[in-house]
Amino acid sequence: MKIISDEQIREYISEIKTLPKNFKPMLKDKNIGHFQFNYDIVGENGNSFKIIIRQNKINPLDFSVIFGVLISGKLFKLVRYNGEHGEHTNKLDGKVIEGFHIHRATKIYQENGFREEGYAEKTNRYSDWKTALKLLLEQNNFQIEVDEGQRRLK
Repeated sequence: MKIISDEQIREYISEIKTLPKNFKPMLKDKNIGHFQFNYDIVGENGNSFKIIIRQNKINPLDFSVIFGVLISGKLFKLVRYNGEHGEHTNKLDGKVIEGFHIHRATKIYQENGFREEGYAEKTNRYSDWKTALKLLLEQNNFQIEVDEGQRRLK
């Protein structure tokens, strides 16, 4: 996959993505050690996006809430909201992060041969996968559909 610029990453994130009013993720047992939910959505510019939620069966605080865009049929992870699964070390700056943290796609990590979302920062803005999903929706320009004839409040 070609390197995606930071500007293009911001464009994907800023694209409006409209969820149905009845959007209520339910995790399903994958029989492989975790529960999972997948959701596909097309943004207003026609890009195909995916939300993936995974939660460890034994430790409910070990989860990932992932938001990505499909590029040439491959998922490019724009952001990943992680729970507690041990420490993470940012490869380029050596910073060690424990606890809840948010991974973000960056051009520099791609250029250096690392996973696009290899850079992470510690956070205290969520406490479980449901509040992590809420933050993902807020930070990545999701909106809930409104009834026909109803105006959206800004």
